[in-house]
Amino acid sequence: MADKVKIWFDAEADFLEVRFSDAAGHMKETNHDAVMERVDAQGQVIGFSVMGVSRWKKDKPLEADLVAA
Repeated sequence: MADKVKIWFDAEADFLEVRFSDAAGHMKETNHDAVMERVDAQGQVIGFSVMGVSRWKKDKPLEADLVAA
């Protein structure tokens, strides 16, 4: 697990991004339409993003599978 995470929230775009590493990577779909995972060249998960954050109800968590290679 990462020693440090970086978290960005853009209220205007209603977008949240969490990164476990500054390594180069690309976004990949998950089993949830609002969640994308960031993976490195080896396919390891190095972060994730959530679109439309404010639409999710506080009493029900958003769930998505992040799959490491």
